[in-house]
Amino acid sequence: MKRQLAILGSTGSIGTQALEVVGEHPDLFEVYALTANNQVDLLINQARRFMPEVVVIANERKYPELKEALEDLPIKVWAGEEAIAQVVQAAPIDMVLTAMVGYAGLRPTMAAIKAGKAIALANKETLVVAGELIMSLAMQHRVPILPVDSEHSAIFQCLNGADGNAVEKLLLTASGGPFLHKTLDELAHVTKAQALKHPNWHMGAKITIDSASMMNKGFEMIEAKWLFGVAPEQIQIVVHPQSVIHSMVQFEDGAVIAQLGIPDMKLPIAYAFSYPQRMKSPAPRLDFRQYATLTFEEPDTTRFRNLAFAFEAVRRGGNMPCILNAANEVVVAAFLQDRIGFLQMSDVIERTMAKATFLAQPSYEDYVQTDAEARRVAAELF
Repeated sequence: MKRQLAILGSTGSIGTQALEVVGEHPDLFEVYALTANNQVDLLINQARRFMPEVVVIANERKYPELKEALEDLPIKVWAGEEAIAQVVQAAPIDMVLTAMVGYAGLRPTMAAIKAGKAIALANKETLVVAGELIMSLAMQHRVPILPVDSEHSAIFQCLNGADGNAVEKLLLTASGGPFLHKTLDELAHVTKAQALKHPNWHMGAKITIDSASMMNKGFEMIEAKWLFGVAPEQIQIVVHPQSVIHSMVQFEDGAVIAQLGIPDMKLPIAYAFSYPQRMKSPAPRLDFRQYATLTFEEPDTTRFRNLAFAFEAVRRGGNMPCILNAANEVVVAAFLQDRIGFLQMSDVIERTMAKATFLAQPSYEDYVQTDAEARRVAAELF
C-alpha cells in the first residue's frame, strides 16, 4: 500500500522538494494533505497535480481564492492554524512532514505525535523551542521522529547498525555560509541580497539568513541534543565549506563514521519517507574527482555570536532556547525588511535573552507565553 503523507509547508523549499520525491515515486507515496501559509497560487497548482484529500491555507484571508480555484475538484479546503493542527490527525495519514518555518511548526507536530503519526522532521525550531516536551510525547506515543535536516539525517544514517555502542561525539558540519571569512567591519555592512546568496544550498529566505549568521547551526546543535540524547559538550561544530560531508559520529574507540553526498535536500527527504529502505534516485552522484580538497576549520564565535548564544541557551535550559528562537525570528524578519543590520541581529538576541522571563521547567502553555513575550521584547529593542 502507498504511504499516505501530510506535507506541512508544501510551498516552501523543503515542501516543494518533497513533492518532487513523491512525483518520482508515485507507486510508493500518495499525498493526503497539503498545507501552506501564504503562497496560495503555488498551493493551487500542487493540489491540482497531486489531488490530496485536504488542502489548508494558514492565512484565512486567502481562503476564498483557494476555495474558488479548487471548487471543481473533490478536495476539502480548510483555513487557519487550527485546521492545520486538525488535519494531521486524520486516520489515513501514515507520516507527517513538518516543513513549516519557525515556531508555527510546534503545535501541529504535537498534534500529529498525539495522533500516532510518524514524523519526518524538517522544522528544527520545534525541538529548539520544546525539545524535552516533544521527545517525551514521542516516547509516550511510540512515534518515530525521522530527521530531514541533512546534518541530522547524516548522523541518523551513521548510527544505523551501531547497536548501542557508546557515542563519544557528534560532529555537525557547517558550510560557513556566504560570509565565512568576512571581518567584523565587513559584516557590519553586508546586505540582504548578499546574505541570501548561499554558496552551496538552495533554501528558503529565513533559513538562508540563519545560515549566514550561523544561528542555523546553533539550532541544529540543540536539535541534535534532543534527537540523539547527547549533551551539548558532545557536539562539535566543524566548518566544512564544500558541504560534501554532511556530518559525522565519533565512537568511544576513536573511530569516526561520516555520511557524504552532494548538497541535495531530496536525498534526506527521500530517506525519511522510505526508511528503513533506500529508494533508487535520479540525483547526480558524488564525483570525488571534482573535490581535490576537503577542508575543515573551527567556527569563529566572535564574529558569529549567534552560535555562542545557542550553546548558552541550551546550557541554561528551560525556556531559554524558546526565547532565543523567538528573538531570532523577529530579527530575521526585520533584516529581510531592511529594518535592522546584520550584526545588530545578534545584539537584539543577546539583550532579549537577558530581559525575557526565564522559566526552568516550562509547560506547553509557558512556551506559548514565552514566545509572545520574547517577540515583544525583541521588537522593542530596535
